[in-house]
Amino acid sequence: MLIPDKIRNLLSSEEYETDNIGMSGSSVLIFENKVLKVQDYNEEAENEYRMMQYLQGRLPVPVPYVREVVEGKSYLLMSKCDGRMACASEYMENPAILCKLLANGLKMLWSMDVSDCPCDQSLSCKLLRAEQIIEDGLVDMDNVEPDTFGKNGFRDPAELLQWLRENKPEEEPVLSHGDYCLPNIFGNQSEVSGFIDLGRMGIADKWCDIALCYRSLSHNYSGGYKYNGNQSYKEFDEMLLFRELGMEPEWEKIRYYILLDELF
Repeated sequence: MLIPDKIRNLLSSEEYETDNIGMSGSSVLIFENKVLKVQDYNEEAENEYRMMQYLQGRLPVPVPYVREVVEGKSYLLMSKCDGRMACASEYMENPAILCKLLANGLKMLWSMDVSDCPCDQSLSCKLLRAEQIIEDGLVDMDNVEPDTFGKNGFRDPAELLQWLRENKPEEEPVLSHGDYCLPNIFGNQSEVSGFIDLGRMGIADKWCDIALCYRSLSHNYSGGYKYNGNQSYKEFDEMLLFRELGMEPEWEKIRYYILLDELF
């Protein structure tokens, strides 16, 4: 991989391993105490860098050391998060601790003052972005829920977008991670030590993160991911997260935000 000289000089000859967890489409090189993320330069790449700068000293997010954009690629060298990913076996085998960690992370986000947040991820913005993604033919139809499209679902992404526009829920604006899935949360026991993959972070409805967290829990416990060997775990209580949050699930909002995420 070609790495810009400014970044290469900071890495010297350090050894690294490649992170194969996640579905962002980026290349992630993990060094001893640094991480290099390489992805197409686009709105999400710019948003991640902006939010990472904004959240320094406010939330546990990586420190951006240097960012270079070369020939349409974004190269972001950042610090490495402490702790373990929420999809690590020590968490998966202890769902009570895992759900407490995830609930603590959500509460941390919701406690943030968003009056000066630089990124708007409200539904009006997201739906406009989804329209552009559809027009550009960039919806990843190979990574959608099996019943979203087809005989028992929507005819195509355009029909789904129309439904999303016609069924917009009332929003409860908070600081939203935007992709609140297990691989994007790091912890030490039940305390959050890091949030990563911040490209969709900004002001949005709190139920966006709840929905994607619920989906991630369900898929991880049912053995839906190759990174953990498609291992499944029996008798996971899907209400555990909601008990930790002290909330009743609003299933229509959860369904709405899972469907919205199918277009991103």
